[in-house]
Amino acid sequence: MTGSLQVVLGSGLLGVFCVASVEKIFPAPPSHIVLLFLGMTAAPGLDRLELLLAITVAGSTLGSLFWYMMGRRLGEARAEALVGRFGRYVFLPLATYRKLAEAYRRRAFAASLVAQLIPTVRNYLGIGAGALRLAILPFASATLLGAMIWNSSFLLIGYLLRGGDHNLVSIGFRIIAVVVLVEATFFLALRYRTMRRRRAELAGG
Repeated sequence: MTGSLQVVLGSGLLGVFCVASVEKIFPAPPSHIVLLFLGMTAAPGLDRLELLLAITVAGSTLGSLFWYMMGRRLGEARAEALVGRFGRYVFLPLATYRKLAEAYRRRAFAASLVAQLIPTVRNYLGIGAGALRLAILPFASATLLGAMIWNSSFLLIGYLLRGGDHNLVSIGFRIIAVVVLVEATFFLALRYRTMRRRRAELAGG
């Protein structure tokens, strides 16, 4: 896997931009692996790291806008049907897509930002945003901010690990396990808060 990355990234910053864009469309290898690899091998100094961050954020945002335009073209019904048929193959169950769509209806910017920090969901969140015809500027802004948080985290970790004898895949899986744990805790807390609010409303009503 790292051999393939080295070949693509051998074309320089254009290769970095292409990998960041395509990863949002076909997430193989996962973005955190790509970003760790870049931080470990392509950033000899902080100035280069900043440049890599800017380029990967631009590529990630462009990839998300690709799915946004696809969702807008498909429309809500066709997009949901597509996810229902093929979503399980890319780890996007229909139930998850529907929850994301409902969150979009309530708080478009916040949902776009949070979804950008969830593995797999971050790759395809643009489909729902486009299908629901959310305003493109808030979606793009939230995507840009989320990509900055996500990309800078993994680039920095890779940068701090540079020069050592590390197993990239092993590190990637450990980090993503931590990310998933933190996100699961967050959503459980959010669900608990929602349940408490509903109980309070029922008690008050």
